[in-house]
Amino acid sequence: MMASAAIATVVKMLETLPDTAQSQAVEHLREYVAELQDEARWDELFLRTQDQLVAAARRARQEIKAGQAKPMDYNQL
Repeated sequence: MMASAAIATVVKMLETLPDTAQSQAVEHLREYVAELQDEARWDELFLRTQDQLVAAARRARQEIKAGQAKPMDYNQL
């Protein structure tokens, strides 16, 4: 399997490093994997809500066209 070969390669690379460097590399990998997982969650959320976002954009366009929209007052946020 491709993933198993890739993991084995990373393990072999890490094994060539001194213990301190191994720990640092593993910590960097943990952070990187956490970022990848976070991005995957956002991608999934976006896909699940995409239809709702499209519908909201259509409503906004219709309201603008009908003169029902007003500029955002950032002071009221």
